[in-house]
Formats: sequence, structure tokens, C-alpha cells
Amino acid sequence: MFTGLIQKVGTLSHVKRVTGSAVIVISHDPWDNPLEPGESVAVNGACLTVTHANHASFACDMLDETAGLTNLPSKSPGDRLNLERALSAGDRFGGHIVSGHVDGIGKLADRRTAGRDWVFAFACDEAIAAEMVLKGSIACDGVSLTVSAVSSAGFEVNVIPFTFENTNLGDLTLGSAVNLETDLVGKYVRRYLGAGAGSAGLTMDQLRDAGFIS
Repeated sequence: MFTGLIQKVGTLSHVKRVTGSAVIVISHDPWDNPLEPGESVAVNGACLTVTHANHASFACDMLDETAGLTNLPSKSPGDRLNLERALSAGDRFGGHIVSGHVDGIGKLADRRTAGRDWVFAFACDEAIAAEMVLKGSIACDGVSLTVSAVSSAGFEVNVIPFTFENTNLGDLTLGSAVNLETDLVGKYVRRYLGAGAGSAGLTMDQLRDAGFIS
């Protein structure tokens, strides 16, 4: 489990393709507590397992399923990647619940300034947009952000200067692909309603009146 608060921005060193998967190696500044084989790291929001590690780099296996749902196959050596280690018991929880299971890809459709902030507009599949709510949470390349506008075709987020400078979001250009993970709690609510919970008296209008959705 992750929070969407990026701890480091690493660099893709190289990718080795093998049947059904790939091995990716990422370099980074040293951690205070070194990575260990077997632990989970969110790489651009995708949960991967460390297979080898030293003080300056680590390797992960990437299955074809992961490759098909994320932007990692489009990355080239030298590209920057957002990194977050999995939560430990007692860690501060500052973002939102992020599982590291990417739902799909969004593409940057517009980027503009708003005072000191940046506004990023992303296009995405309607099925992904349907799981978002205004002022709800969304993970973009693993970064916890708040949805500031949403439609059936995409959504917008505001990015503060600190996030712009300390993640790879500042590297994005028009058309850039980002990994998207919608809010986990919202997924369960949507699934519950879709399974026929409405027949027990729970409706979308009731959730909206209670402030759970907008």
C-alpha cells in the first residue's frame, strides 16, 4: 500500500526484454535505509517487486500485463520515474490510499498556469473518468492529486510548485502518457452499487445527499 507522496525521482537505466516480461533497472540517490529484495516499490504508480538492489539502483520484473496497462514500456533510458516505497506500520499517511494497481493511461491534453500553480488536463477512457468525483483523489504517475474538474472524457488537477519540481510531472508535454489509479474507496462503492445494493435501499442520490459523491 502507498500514499501517493513521492519519495524520490529515479532514472531508468536500462530495460531487458524476456519472454512474457521485462527486467527494468532504475538508478536513484541512496535511501537512508537501503532497498531490499522482495519489497514493493511504486514506479510511476505501478507496484513492482524489487528483485536486486544496491545503494544506487534496483531491478524489478515487469510482466506483460503490467506493460499493457502502464506507460513504463514507452520509457527510454534516462527518463525520470517517480518512486515510493510501500508503507510500514506507523508511517505517516499524508496522501490517499494507493494500491499501485494502475487502471489505465491518461494523456496530457493541456497544461497552463494558475497563479503559482499548474493546471493539468488529462484525457482518459470514459470508464476511468466514471470512477472520479470532483474534489476526489487520483494518482497520476503515482502522485496523489485532487480532481479539480471531471467530465466523461477526462479530468483536471492542480499541481503546486513543490510537486511540479519534486516529481516527474514537470517533464510532461502535450500528449505525454501518465499512469492513472482512481480512488480505491470509490471503486468499492461503485462495485457495491453495481451488484444490486440499490435494491436494499442505497442509491446514488442517497450517497450524493450524504456528501460521499458529487
